[in-house]
Amino acid sequence: MDHQGPMLHDATIPRSALLLGWLGVLPFAASCLVAVFGNADAAGLALRALVVYGAIILSFMGGAQWGLAMAAVGEGPSALARRLAVSTLPALAAFGLAALASRTALIGLAAVFAALLVYDVSTARSGVAPPWYPALRSQLTAAVVACLLVAAAFGTA
Repeated sequence: MDHQGPMLHDATIPRSALLLGWLGVLPFAASCLVAVFGNADAAGLALRALVVYGAIILSFMGGAQWGLAMAAVGEGPSALARRLAVSTLPALAAFGLAALASRTALIGLAAVFAALLVYDVSTARSGVAPPWYPALRSQLTAAVVACLLVAAAFGTA
């Protein structure tokens, strides 16, 4: 039996999800460090990289919600429509925020990541997402939001 696979009724975060999730945080952390400690040119590029990567990951997270919505069985068509509609909001927000100045975009991305966490927790409470999902999302979101806000506040560009 594979003890690392996702168990839908177990609150233990699968090692693969934990590892891959934290690997996904590395570009946020590295870009944040360059934005804060790099020279002006490098910091400017790092701030833009954070905006782009943040937009990509927000879109990815919306896609995860789309997948959960499609896999939810036993919900009526209106619940499915609502879940699918909500799952498109992160990508739409990311697209709009990417057009803004870097510091403003970073603050907006942090806010959307935090709001999405609230929704992600609700999907687990409703049984649509696995019980371990909120614990994973909480720690990853805390790290991502911290990187975005630190870079926005202290970036040297």
